[in-house]
Parts: sequence; C-alpha cells; structure tokens
Amino acid sequence: MELKNKRWSSERFLAQRKEVLGGWPTGANVDFEEAVAYHQALPPGKIFAHKLEQGKKEGVTFAQPRAGVALVAEHIELLRYLQDEGGADLLPTTIDSYTRQNRYREAETGIAESRNLGRSMLNGFPAVNHGVDACRQVVEAVGVPVQVRHGTPDARLLAEITLAGGFTDYEGGGISYNIPYSKDVPLENTILYWQYVDRLIGEYESRGVRINREPFGPLTGTLVPPCISHSVAIIEALLAAEQGVKSVTLGYGQCGNLIQDIAAIRTLQELGEKYLSEKGYPEVMVTTVFHQWMGGFPQDESKAFGVISWGAAIAALAGATKVIVKTPHEAVGIPTKEANAAGIKTTKQVLNMLKDQKYASTPELEQEMEIIRRETGSILDRVFDLGEGDLAQGAVRAFQAGVIDIPFAPSRFNTGKLLPARDNHGAVRLLDYGDLPFAKEIIEFHREKIAERGRAENRSPSFQMVIDDIYAIGKGMLVGRPK
Repeated sequence: MELKNKRWSSERFLAQRKEVLGGWPTGANVDFEEAVAYHQALPPGKIFAHKLEQGKKEGVTFAQPRAGVALVAEHIELLRYLQDEGGADLLPTTIDSYTRQNRYREAETGIAESRNLGRSMLNGFPAVNHGVDACRQVVEAVGVPVQVRHGTPDARLLAEITLAGGFTDYEGGGISYNIPYSKDVPLENTILYWQYVDRLIGEYESRGVRINREPFGPLTGTLVPPCISHSVAIIEALLAAEQGVKSVTLGYGQCGNLIQDIAAIRTLQELGEKYLSEKGYPEVMVTTVFHQWMGGFPQDESKAFGVISWGAAIAALAGATKVIVKTPHEAVGIPTKEANAAGIKTTKQVLNMLKDQKYASTPELEQEMEIIRRETGSILDRVFDLGEGDLAQGAVRAFQAGVIDIPFAPSRFNTGKLLPARDNHGAVRLLDYGDLPFAKEIIEFHREKIAERGRAENRSPSFQMVIDDIYAIGKGMLVGRPK
C-alpha cells in the first residue's frame, strides 16, 4: 500500500476496517453508528477536547496521571481513587505491554492470572480483550474525561474498541510510538497504521464527535532537544489533520532548565498553530501537554517529590494546558494508588499556588524561543523538501537521512548519531549534531555552550558528559558534574 499524506477514501478505509476488526473476537462488537450515538449522549464534562479548550481559554493547567491494571473492577477502583483522593482533572487508561504489541492471547492469560491471584499481573488495562462494554463501564464510572495511553506501533484495533467504548482522547502516532519503542518496525508501516487511526477519528469528527489526539511528546524521554520533539509532534499533527482530526495536544518532556522548558512549551503552541494554519488546517484546535521528568528518579521519596514539584512549577509558569504527573515510586516500579494520588496532590498544590502567575518575557527567554524556532524550522523545511510535496514520504526520508534523529532510540530506522548533553546551566544542547540541517551559527551556538561547561568543569567535552547527565537527577542534581 503506497504511503502518501492524503486523506484516505471511504473505500480504502472500509476495506481495511474489515481486516482490523477481525483481529480479535471483541472487534465484532464494534458498531460505528451506535458508537457515534453513545458519544453524542456523553455529557460535555466527559469530553476531553472540551475540557482542554476550557483550560486553554482560562489559562488553567490540568493534572493527569498515568494508571492502568488488568481487571475492570480494579481499574475503575484505581481511577476513582485518583479522581476522588488525588484530585485528577483528567484520567488515563494506560494499556498493558502485551496489548501494545498486539499479543492478545498473552493478555488473556494475564487477565486469568490476575483473577486467580487477586492482583494485577499486567502493567496496564487490556482494553482489546475486555471489549467495548467494559470500556464503557470505565467511562461511566468516573466524572472526568478519560484518555487511552499506550505505546502501540499498530494501534488500529485498540483505537476501534476504545473509541467505540467512549474514550474521547487517543495518544500516540506513527513516529512517536515506533522509533522510541520498537527496533525493527518500518516507519512506512506505522505511519500507515496511524493514518487508519486518524481516519477513524475523522469519521467520528464528521458526525460531530470530538476526539482529541495527542502525539507522544517525550519520545525516548532522555535529553531530547526541543527541536526534535517539536518536529515530530508537528509532523504527526499535520498527518492527523489530513485524515480529519480537529483537536490535537502537542507534547514535550521536561528537560529541567527553567528557561528552556518554558520556551519549549510556548514555541510548541505557537509553531503547532502556525504550521497547521499554513498547511491548510486552521480549524484544528491546538493545546499542549508538559510531561514531568521522564528520566531516572531519586529512590528517596522526599527527593522524588522535589522532582515532581519542579515539573509542576514549570508546567504552570509555561502555561501548558495539562501536565502528566509522575509519582514518588518512579525509581522502584509501578506505583501504588496511594503513591500515584500523592504525586497528583503534590502537583495540584503547586499548580494552584501558581495559577495566577506566568513567567514574564526576558531577553534570555526570547533568545531560547528563537533558537527553538530556528532549529525546528530548519528541520521541518528539510522534511518538506525531502518529501517533494508529500509530508509522509518526507518524514520517512528525513529519518533515513538523519534530518530527524531521536537520541537513544532503539529503532534501526533511526540514525542514532545525535548526542545531547547539558550546558553549564542545565539546558539540553548538542555535543554531536549528527546530520541535522542546522545553519553554521546554530552549530556554533551549541558548540560554545558545551565548551563553556567544559571550561567550568575543567574537562574536555566528551561522551562522559552525556552519561553523567543521564544519571544526574537520580543522584540529586540536574547537571552531571564530575565529583
């Protein structure tokens, strides 16, 4: 099937839909017309896009956790706890790892084991196995909107079942849920898979049902420069808009430097709206999500709360529409519901304290925003050139050429030349820019920032800086200084 950034015809979509729905028995229970009616009957307070639009207008930052367990009743109990005790504004349903790999038989075994042992033997909610009715039980059991969060390269059947089940937000994308997650899945395949997902959402949109889409912003979550995550988010937003998506939430993973992180969120909103408008999709609503620190956490809970609070403060000061909350158990494994709620309450306390404050413009902030604009613009211009008018082809060729290069990604379709490291103030810069299409002055900017840190630490810039930075926050610092 040829890959093009062109809205799928109804014939093409419906022909593939029969195959997708036949992937597991629960697919037979998907009735699109009935699902549309179900969505149309949902109260506005349970519709993700409406809540995000409200937050954007009012300048409010919402708090949303990650959470998911194997069995329906226990999953509902968990979400209600995070809503009632934690005060979550928005809720997730995090999908288990077997489902993410379309391994539904193993997920079925995990469900059975969970029932027998009385505790979840899966690291998430196996929505495909549970089916449409179970998903609706989840949606109906809580009072706020619920999003599907996962990590699935081929998310077509999962989308069919969860959207028919009443979820009003769907995370991921053909790049962001492939390159950081998989080793051998061709990018052409996953972009096609996600065109199907977005075409499905376009069908709902054509019936007046608003489904928000959220490309996964943090990517590998490890020292990802803003220009890389911005470029991927904007490409995925444009690909989704072509298939009929009308609401997107663009994401960014916290790097840790106050100025850089605020600049990143503000330019993400700005550039997302700019490119969608310029490329013919001015009607698409753009919001932003800030992910609290995605790297290694301190094992000490008190120190972990410090990391969580810093992320909450930056999200509020930057004006992000929502923030994805971490827990004090990040360093040790899947959190208890109490620890998850504690992370939300910590975040909400900071958000509420800062809700009337935004970080004012400064020369340093303006410089950082301009750097991000120029870098992202250089990458996207080259992507469009490589595609010769077709964004989907341009994205594939950009990864082949290293024009987009995600640090530390496992995919063999990623060149892996890019090496990020922090500068002397903790902002993420480039030790090695690989094949990114940057102007000479941008390259020199990064080179000097890294050299400045080297002089301060009395060592030559090297890969050791990268290693030190990866482990720094877990050891109580932002910059990985030599002892």
